[in-house]
Amino acid sequence: MRRTLLAAFALFAAAAFAQTDYPSKPVKLIVAFPPGGTSDVMARMLSDELGKQFRQPVVVENIGGAGGVIGMDRALKLPADGYTLIQTGVGQNAVAHGINSKVPYDSVKDFIHITQVHSGPNVLVVHPSTPFKSLQELVGFAKANPGKLSYGYTPAASGHMAMELFKQTAKLFMVGIPYRGGGPMMTDMLGGTIPLMFINQDVALQHVKAGKLRALAVTSMERNPLYPDVPTFNESGFKGFEALSWSGLSVAKGTPAPVVAKIEAAVTAVMTSPQVKQRFDSQGFIVPPQGQAHYTKFVEAERDRWVKVIKAAGIKEE
Repeated sequence: MRRTLLAAFALFAAAAFAQTDYPSKPVKLIVAFPPGGTSDVMARMLSDELGKQFRQPVVVENIGGAGGVIGMDRALKLPADGYTLIQTGVGQNAVAHGINSKVPYDSVKDFIHITQVHSGPNVLVVHPSTPFKSLQELVGFAKANPGKLSYGYTPAASGHMAMELFKQTAKLFMVGIPYRGGGPMMTDMLGGTIPLMFINQDVALQHVKAGKLRALAVTSMERNPLYPDVPTFNESGFKGFEALSWSGLSVAKGTPAPVVAKIEAAVTAVMTSPQVKQRFDSQGFIVPPQGQAHYTKFVEAERDRWVKVIKAAGIKEE
């Protein structure tokens, strides 16, 4: 009996030391999308800065597929010890629950959402050959000519959701043309093959500045600093309209509380640093409020909102 108690105490002490000594080895950050996109860029910035805080390498591992679902599921199959961090975002945490009938996780119940990392609007852009100089002109034409306007979209992306919300809010009928990725869609948009689309503000900026695209409105509640002359949907007659691209940092449920606290403190220090704020400002991104309380409520609200939009639109898996 005494030996059993001593063994149990030794195991408890070892576990407690491991938690207070965290991290004592490299940490993995799973990104559920391929390299090169906004999500990947955000994760690599965060991994570099977290590595300085942890004094241990934070290694990004890209596991793409199924709109982010495969990477999220893979992350949950690893030990919940804090050595696997998960980049969470609008696609795999909100949109997937409306589109994918077989999501193998619950984005609210299966994760501890540590903090939101970034937020950025989509921009509604049109090809300069179109006559539309304002959102109101576009809406007026679409209402008078149902089905005559087409738009590009990448299924399940934030721009796709923004378009569905726009169509439902304005009661428009336009024809969607699906693309496998933002690159081919942008090529066709610049070539005039498609007349309009929603796209992340950082991707659209160079083309808007060069006059190759015309920005009509942004989907954030406030004007974006990189698009100071472009109105929001909210101020253009669509009160409360908001459709954001976002990401955050999460871990699997069951991760020890002391470890979670250390991760939260480290990422908060990163996200509130002047260097990171300056970097985000230069790309039109916002650093949201930090911490578990805000991010947990935000993820739940986003999931509920986009599931309703998806069901109303009748969107199915593609």
